[in-house]
Amino acid sequence: MRLERLERLDTPDERYRFAAPFRAPQGSPIRELFKYVGRPGMISFAGGYPSKDLFDREGLAHALHTAYRNDPITCLQYGDTAGSPLLRRSLAELMGAREVNCSPDDVIVTTGSQQGFDLLLRTLIAPGDTALIEEPAYPAAIQALRLAGANIVTVRTDRDGIDVDALAAQLDAWPQAGRPKLLYTVPTFANPTGATLPRARREALLRLAVQRQIVLVEDDPYGELRFTGTPVPPILALADACPGARDWVVYFGSLSKIVAPGLRIGWAIAPAPIARRMIVAKQTSDLCTSPLSQETARHYLDSGSLTLHLRSIAGAYRSRCEAMLKALAHFAPDDVEFSAPEGGMFVWARLTGGRDAADVLKRAIERNVMFVPGHAFYVREPDRSSLRLSFAAPSEAEAFEGARRLASALSYNSTP
Repeated sequence: MRLERLERLDTPDERYRFAAPFRAPQGSPIRELFKYVGRPGMISFAGGYPSKDLFDREGLAHALHTAYRNDPITCLQYGDTAGSPLLRRSLAELMGAREVNCSPDDVIVTTGSQQGFDLLLRTLIAPGDTALIEEPAYPAAIQALRLAGANIVTVRTDRDGIDVDALAAQLDAWPQAGRPKLLYTVPTFANPTGATLPRARREALLRLAVQRQIVLVEDDPYGELRFTGTPVPPILALADACPGARDWVVYFGSLSKIVAPGLRIGWAIAPAPIARRMIVAKQTSDLCTSPLSQETARHYLDSGSLTLHLRSIAGAYRSRCEAMLKALAHFAPDDVEFSAPEGGMFVWARLTGGRDAADVLKRAIERNVMFVPGHAFYVREPDRSSLRLSFAAPSEAEAFEGARRLASALSYNSTP
C-alpha cells in the first residue's frame, strides 16, 4: 500500500527539500493496476511478466545448489564490480551465439538491465541534455530519462519500429547546439508494440548514429523469444560492418524475460570510455551484483539448460499469443485493429473509432480482465485509443478466455 501511495504523489512536500526530479515524481502508471491482480478470477494482460508456470525451477535449483556447494565463499562474499569473470565469459559466449563479437572484458554484469540504463544515464545525461526515444516506448525508460532531467524528444515509429528516414529528417532540422546525446530503442519485439526493426533499418540507424555521433542504446530483453519468422541480428552484431559504429552502440541484455527476473541478472556492452564510467557509477550504486545470483546464472548457462528452456517458453508463448489473437479476431468489434508479433510478449491494439482505452479498461475490470491503456507508453501526447496486451503470463486457456472477456468490454457501446 505504501508503494501505491508514493506512486500517486503529485504535490511536493517542501519540508524535505527534495532534489528537483523527485519533488513531484511520476511513478509507474502500470503499477497502479496491480491492486486488481489479486481479485479472484482476474486474468491479467497488463504486466510484462514471464509466466510463473514456465520457470525452469528444477534447472535453477540445481544451478543454485551447484554454485553454493562448489564455492560458498564466492557466493557469499563481495565480488568484482564489473561482474564475475566466469559469468562474463558465459555471457560473452551467449552474445557470440547472437552473432555479437565480444570478449568477457567487454561485458559488465548489472543488477537487471534497468540498472545498466540507469548507470548509462548517470554517465551521459546532465539535466537539460537531449535524449531521443522511440514512441510509444517502454515506460521505465521514459521514467528514467525524466528522473535524469533529460529533455526527452520522441522519434516516430510505424509497425516496423523506428522510421529511420523520418529520424534523419528530424536530425537535419536540428540546430547544432543541444544535439541529442543518445537514442533509446527496443528493436526486437518492442515493448509495447511487439514490432521488430528490419535489418535494413538497423543498418541505416547505425550509419545515422555514427554520422551524428549519437549513442545508440539497444535494449534487448526479448530477442530470444522468437516463435515465428526470420531472426534478425542485434544492432550490435551489425556494427562491425559499419565503420566506427562500435564506438556508438551500447547494448543491454537480461535474463529476466528468458530465465527469471528474480535472479536480477543483466549485462551491458559499451564502448570502453563509457564502460569505465559505468563501472565507477556502479561502485556507488550496489558495489557489485549479487555473487550468489551471478554464480547461479553462470552454472545455469554453462549447463546448456537455457537452450532447452528457450524452446519451451517460445513454443508456449506462441500458443498463448495465437489463442489471444484467435479470440480477438472472433469476438472483438470491427473497430479494433491489431497485428500478430513474431515473438516477445506483447500485442499492440488500437480502437480505430477513436474511443479511449482507459474507458474500456473500466468495463474490462468489471469482467475480470485487465490490460494497459496506451497512454502509459507516451511522453507527452498519448494515443488514447491504443492498448497493450501481454500474452506471456496467462495460460493458453486463460489467454483465450481473457481475450473473449476483453472483446465483450470492447463491444459495449463500441461506437464513439
